[in-house]
Amino acid sequence: MSARKIIIDTDPGQDDAVAILLALASPEDVDVLGVVAVAGNVPLPLTQKNARIVCELAGKTDLPVFAGCDRPLKHTLVTAEHVHGKTGLDGPQMAEPTMPLQDRHGVDFIIDTLRREPAGTVTLCPLGPLTNIATAFTRAPDIVARVQEIVLMGGGFFEGGNITPAAEFNIYVDPEAADIVFRAGVPLVVMPLDVTHKALTTPAHVAAFRAMDTQVGHMVAAWTDFFERYDKEKYGTQGAPLHDPCVIAYLIQPDLFKGRRINVAVETRSELTRGMTVADWWRVTDRAPNALFMRDIDADAFFALLAARLARLG
Repeated sequence: MSARKIIIDTDPGQDDAVAILLALASPEDVDVLGVVAVAGNVPLPLTQKNARIVCELAGKTDLPVFAGCDRPLKHTLVTAEHVHGKTGLDGPQMAEPTMPLQDRHGVDFIIDTLRREPAGTVTLCPLGPLTNIATAFTRAPDIVARVQEIVLMGGGFFEGGNITPAAEFNIYVDPEAADIVFRAGVPLVVMPLDVTHKALTTPAHVAAFRAMDTQVGHMVAAWTDFFERYDKEKYGTQGAPLHDPCVIAYLIQPDLFKGRRINVAVETRSELTRGMTVADWWRVTDRAPNALFMRDIDADAFFALLAARLARLG
């Protein structure tokens, strides 16, 4: 079977960075057509720079990186420097990227790629707010039916939220965009907090990254050392969840995850629950299922996959 063509839409973020590295280390499974940055964890000037830093770290300087939308559809941008640091990739010292940012807007790249590639052959992998994807769908409705699948990190149900009691960060930042995407009718796989909070780093996992004794291994270990301090304090856990690599891991080894096809709706109007993903896990409504909503992960196998693939990036 040939590698699945994907577009990574991202707001790096240390865990986004690990997800990009996992994809770039797995060419037999995923063919990354491009990386599109969006404002989210930090503003767009930093997310587009961080995306290029990560591609250079992986030795993929020919991969096109685009800047997308710099703000949500309707709200003022909310960022997460309190988690990721002022650069979004705080922790290790990083050089400025030298590979170019593409001239085209990232939304145009998404639209043009979906129109150019055969219908049903491109998967979208959003790792941040869904602003770029929703903008592309709104601007070019013809591309919606051409998407093979969307596999995204976002939302939560049993775990509640991580930016408000009800909402996960990616959905909260741009709930209107999320609403458009969840209503679009595209095959949808959701990696919510219910899964990602089970993909926790441990001292042994971080040691395994460092033991690779490569630039990538040392960088991932340093990012994890910084990133996990927030979650350890907040949740009292021994490590931090690697949210976004779950998206790429699903494309490589889907049997790592278990979930249900259910209806998921996004709350856009309530101040109290803005950005909540209302997941009908128990199927108590007559709303038609629109997403495969994951709940469980084989965490040991996930980290084994991550370590094996990242070790390829010398």
